[in-house]
Amino acid sequence: MTQILMPKATAVWLVDNTSLTFDQIADFCGLHPLEVKGIADGEVARDIRGADPIANGQLSRDELDKAEKNDKYRMVAQKSRHAELLKPVKKAPRYTPVSRRQDRPDAIAWFLRNHPEVPDSQVARLLGTTKATIDQVRNRSHWNSANIKPVDPVTLGLATQLELDAVVRKAADKRAKDAARRGETDPDGPTLRPASETGVVDDEDDRAEVEHTAESVFADDVDGDED
Repeated sequence: MTQILMPKATAVWLVDNTSLTFDQIADFCGLHPLEVKGIADGEVARDIRGADPIANGQLSRDELDKAEKNDKYRMVAQKSRHAELLKPVKKAPRYTPVSRRQDRPDAIAWFLRNHPEVPDSQVARLLGTTKATIDQVRNRSHWNSANIKPVDPVTLGLATQLELDAVVRKAADKRAKDAARRGETDPDGPTLRPASETGVVDDEDDRAEVEHTAESVFADDVDGDED
C-alpha cells in the first residue's frame, strides 16, 4: 500500500467530510482505529487542519464512493503528484576541480595540525576527500608525504571561510560539552588560579598579622606627627 502524506491531517478530513468507518480511515491513513476514534471525539489531532486527499491527488473520487457504499471496502491510495517534490533531496558529494585535488593533502595536514578536534568525517565532507586519505596524511603513508605542507583550505579554494568557521565551531562546541559532561575543564578555556598565586590571604592568623602591622604603621605615623 502506498504510504500517504500527512496521515493525521488526512484522517481529520475524512472524519469530518465522509461517512467512512473508523476502520476504513485507519487502514487508508496507516493509523490505529482507536486513534481515528480519538480524532472523531476531539481528543487527538485537535489543532491539525484537515487535508483533502482528493485535492492533493492521493485518493480518487471513485475510490471514496466505493468505500462509502461498502464498509468492508478498503481504499487504495494513489501516488501523490506532490510526493516527488516532498522527497528529501540527497546532497551531492562536494565537487573539487581537478586542478585543486592535489591540494587536498595540504588542507588535511592543516586540519590535523591546527584543529585535531574536528572529526575525520567533517574534514572529508568539507574537502571532498576520504577518511582513507586523511589516515594516510596523518600516518605519513601518503605517496606524496615528503611534499605535503599544511595550508589553509580557504587559501587553497577548497572551502569558504563561512564553511570552515562552521565546522571548527561545531567541533569546539562538542568538545566543550563533552568536557562539561565529564566534569573536566576545557583545556583552551579559562581556569581559576590558586589563592596562593593570586595573593589573597585566607588564613585568620595571617589577616590578624596584616591588621596588626597596619595599626603599627599608623601608630608610627601618629608618633611621628606628634614629634
